[in-house]
Amino acid sequence: MGVFMREKSIDSYVIIVGCGRVGANFANKLSDRDGNVLIIDKDKEAFRKLSPSFGGLATAGDATDIDVLQEAEMDRASAVVVVTNNDNVNIMVSQIAREIFKVKCVIARLYDPEREYVYKEFDIDTICPAVLSAREIDNILFETNRTNEKQNSNTICMEEKNEK
Repeated sequence: MGVFMREKSIDSYVIIVGCGRVGANFANKLSDRDGNVLIIDKDKEAFRKLSPSFGGLATAGDATDIDVLQEAEMDRASAVVVVTNNDNVNIMVSQIAREIFKVKCVIARLYDPEREYVYKEFDIDTICPAVLSAREIDNILFETNRTNEKQNSNTICMEEKNEK
C-alpha cells in the first residue's frame, strides 16, 4: 500500500480521522517521513497528542460532515485512515470516503469484529484490535509453549545422557 511507502510521493496525501493514541501515533510517523498528512478530530484538545515536531495539518471538525471533508480536500487524498473510538462513525466516514470522494485506499479500525461484513461490502480494509490482540496472544503462547517444550526436550535428553 502507498500509505506505508518510505519515499514521499508527490501526489501522496493521507487523511487520518481520529486523533487518539492510534491516530496521533500514525500521524506522527507519517510526518516524520515527510508525509503530506492531515488529521481531523472533533476535539481540538486531542491534537496535544501530536508530537511537537508534527509537520502536518490538524483540523477540528466532525468528519461525518461533508463540508469538513470537502474543506480537507478528501477528493485528492491517496488514503484515508479512520481510527475514531466509535464503530458507527468509522463505518460512516469510511463509506463517505469510498463512495462520495472515491478514495481508493480506505482503512478503518473497528472494535466489533461482527461488523466487518459492512466494511467488506464497500471494499474497506479493517484493523480490529480485538482480533489482532487475540492473534498476538496466541502467537506469544504458542512460541512460549514451543520454547518450553524444546527446553524440556533438551533437559530430558541431557538427563538421559547423564544417566548412561
